[in-house]
Amino acid sequence: MTETKPWGKAQFAIVGDDGGENIITVQGRDRWALECLVAAGAKGVSPIDHPGPRWSAYTFNLRALGVRIETVTEPHAGPFAGHHARYVLRSRVSPVGMVAA
Repeated sequence: MTETKPWGKAQFAIVGDDGGENIITVQGRDRWALECLVAAGAKGVSPIDHPGPRWSAYTFNLRALGVRIETVTEPHAGPFAGHHARYVLRSRVSPVGMVAA
């Protein structure tokens, strides 16, 4: 049986360019995306590497909370050649803890 990870509300500290700290609360796919970005570090993530239905929406939501995320456009080959996004976390982020339900 596959174990699933709950994606309830969790808090993260975001350090801004000025050194100020902001605490945000995220849950669900937004939390999943933030944790993927943190784990990936400078390499960043793309929908090619980390399939998710709405990466652009997750990054939009996180940016609205003050998380700096760079979008890098990368080409890809194959029968459906084109471009895809790679998202790179530019904020310093650290987990604070879970939020009681």
